[in-house]
Amino acid sequence: MEGIVYIGKKPVKNYVVAVLAQLTNNNKVTIKARGKAIAKAVDVAEIVRNRVLRNIKIENIEIGTDKVKDKDGRDINISYISITLSK
Repeated sequence: MEGIVYIGKKPVKNYVVAVLAQLTNNNKVTIKARGKAIAKAVDVAEIVRNRVLRNIKIENIEIGTDKVKDKDGRDINISYISITLSK
C-alpha cells in the first residue's frame, strides 16, 4: 500500500509528521508538490530520511510539468515533483 502527502503552505514539520503517520500504516509514501512547494517537498523527504528514520530509502523521484488554467483562463505550465519513500 502507498500513502500520499501533498505539500502546500503549512510549515515543514507538519508534513514530516504526516509522512511519518503514513509510514506507520504503509510501506511506501509519496510526497507530491507543485511550483514553489517543490523545495519544501525535498526538505521534508530529507528530514525524514536523515534525521528521523534513517532506514528509509528514496525509491523514486519523478519530475515534470503540468498544464493548468490560471485565474484568467489561460494555460500555464507548473513544474511538479513526486518523491516516493519506502521502508
